[in-house]
Amino acid sequence: MAKRTDLRPVVTLRSTAGTGFSYVTTKNRRTQPDRMVLRKFDPIAREHVDFRETR
Repeated sequence: MAKRTDLRPVVTLRSTAGTGFSYVTTKNRRTQPDRMVLRKFDPIAREHVDFRETR
């Protein structure tokens, strides 16, 4: 069983296309203290768009 700590919190990445689609991932707080922005595929918009971290 994997151990979850406060160093790698679970974050939600929400699409900026306005479709409401989201991904769930973890991030390292030491190397990325700011909000993450990743370019990923949105299947509802059917294109690659920016996904921003929501809290």
